[in-house]
Amino acid sequence: MTLKFNSKKQLAQFLDEDIGKGDITSALLDKKRISVRIISRENAIVAGASYAKEIFKLKKCHTRILKKDGSRIKPNQSIMIITGDAKNILTCERTVLNLLTRMSGIATQTNEMVKKIPKKTKLYATRKTAPGLRYFDKEAVEIGGGKKHRLRLDEMVMIKDNHIAVGESLQTLIKKTKKKHIKFEVEVENIEDAVLAAKENATIIMLDNFTPSQIKKAIKTLKDQKLRSKVKIEASGGINIKNISKYGQTEVDIISVGSITNSVQGIDMSLEI
Repeated sequence: MTLKFNSKKQLAQFLDEDIGKGDITSALLDKKRISVRIISRENAIVAGASYAKEIFKLKKCHTRILKKDGSRIKPNQSIMIITGDAKNILTCERTVLNLLTRMSGIATQTNEMVKKIPKKTKLYATRKTAPGLRYFDKEAVEIGGGKKHRLRLDEMVMIKDNHIAVGESLQTLIKKTKKKHIKFEVEVENIEDAVLAAKENATIIMLDNFTPSQIKKAIKTLKDQKLRSKVKIEASGGINIKNISKYGQTEVDIISVGSITNSVQGIDMSLEI
């Protein structure tokens, strides 16, 4: 049975983690209703605004979103206006900003990469995410124009080098897979294994750490053997904003990039009273 992710529960846990036994600094303040804004200090794509609203709602604050998820924002533009008790708003401040700046950073970085590759080539996130944040990290990738790929290990078989290193051959693992699963992905490190995976009807073949020229050679080999149309080809490993356009010229179907979630540079944002 597939478990449904409960984002509201997760957001409440994030807030509880920061509060601990209570916000003892904000407790010093007199009860006072205030209005605040969250603004961006740089150009970005907003991601996480809807979750920020939910966090503030946990403390009975009212939020009006000015820039929805997916919106482009310039320096000093307001993303949302929050009204409520000063203590409650300040208690939520850091949790909201942590999530909003991280998700917006992921969405912005993803979008910058998407613009450098052909529309037919899809940019995929990997499972290189911070524990506890995968749902939000991958949501941000999608907001930025990318694709989520596998959220969890139970979604699709992916045969990688370490599975083979345990002692099974690639062909043996593929045969075992086909007895239980229709769709599966195979990570390969050479053209011979790519051909084998294609002949065994792999859904996706991941060319791991191939250079653009090696990818072109692999695709040509698959075309020559009339196998290219049977599979999707994924490029992965060492791909970044500086070289992604070269990979986009190789006719791959998918480019997967770990840095958009595991090396996030958050967007500079602040809460202003």
